[in-house]
Amino acid sequence: MKINIKNTMLMVIAMNVFMACESNNNENQESVVTESAESSSDPTGNNQVIFTKAQFELADISIGKTEMRSLSNLLKLNGEVEIEPSGIATLSAPLGGYLTTPALLPGEKVTRGQTLAVLEDPKFIELQQQYLESLGQLEYLEEEYERQQKLRDQDVNSAKTYQKVSSDYKILQARIKGLEETLKLIGINISSLKSGELSRKARVYSPINGFIKASNFNLGNYVNPKDVLFEIVNTNELHVVLNAYEKDISQIQEGQELRFSQGNESGYKRKATVFLVGKVSSEERIVPVHCHIADGDQKGILPGMYVKALVETDAAQQTTVPSDAIVKYNGENFLLRLASKSTDSYVFELVPVKTGTIADGYTAIEIPGMDSIEEQDWVVKNAYSIISAKINSEEE
Repeated sequence: MKINIKNTMLMVIAMNVFMACESNNNENQESVVTESAESSSDPTGNNQVIFTKAQFELADISIGKTEMRSLSNLLKLNGEVEIEPSGIATLSAPLGGYLTTPALLPGEKVTRGQTLAVLEDPKFIELQQQYLESLGQLEYLEEEYERQQKLRDQDVNSAKTYQKVSSDYKILQARIKGLEETLKLIGINISSLKSGELSRKARVYSPINGFIKASNFNLGNYVNPKDVLFEIVNTNELHVVLNAYEKDISQIQEGQELRFSQGNESGYKRKATVFLVGKVSSEERIVPVHCHIADGDQKGILPGMYVKALVETDAAQQTTVPSDAIVKYNGENFLLRLASKSTDSYVFELVPVKTGTIADGYTAIEIPGMDSIEEQDWVVKNAYSIISAKINSEEE
């Protein structure tokens, strides 16, 4: 019996030890589960960064609030600089002739009314002679017409005679008027011609201020009426022509302001105003948008230059922060909230953010699940210095 009691006691002791070990294992498992739950409750892991006061001041960090701003969706367009129709002139010699003056150089400045070319041709003298002869005949026919009209009023002459004189008189008047306009086309001074001064030279005058774009003939060349002598452009009358796709044209209105720049310029610092939206699209489904350039923004702009533009559409009040306040971390956008501060330290918290419209250095934001965003303190300057410190500490 003693042996049985001894065996029984040993079995009891062994069972107690086994139960104690099992209890410790269960506690350890519960501890592991608890730690795992606490770790997974923060999807971003350790989302806080602590800076000392010295670090904060050295990084030149600024704290601020969100702002309500009127931001617009931005439509990006491109195009080129063109001359307005009133700033382009193509000149020819209406009656032809031999060029007696040297050609002008491309880029040479000209003014309205300036003589650009002088031509000679025998027919110029013939036209002036015909004009003066017609004026002499007109004087006689005018007197004859008045005389026949008086006789007709007294029923002295026949109606046929009066009609013949009246017809000749009106035909001659028309001929003189036609010759006069033809002579004006070649630059003959009618007043000088009436006083007996005939000229064998015809002149071509500039109709606008501007610069010579092309000069096609040289001294001594014979010029036909259909030949182009000069092309003149006025670079003070420039405008921007943008190319808009059909799907975007409904967002563009006449009178709408926009910003643009040359292709090699950074930023969109020049301004323009839409004055005409095309009514017909091209084969590429593109509609031209014509814009007047603002005063003072034409400097350095030349015809044919490529330009890029931003058109603001659908303006609305939105919650914004400076674009530099938004940082990238692990492929996502974050803002840094000042969670707490003391006399010696600053605690920053990474807050996931959704970004929207970007304009004028500000970005529209949304933070799902956070109330009173405008009451929070955010890092608005040098936020990347905080992220850099966090990344460096993780790598160490």
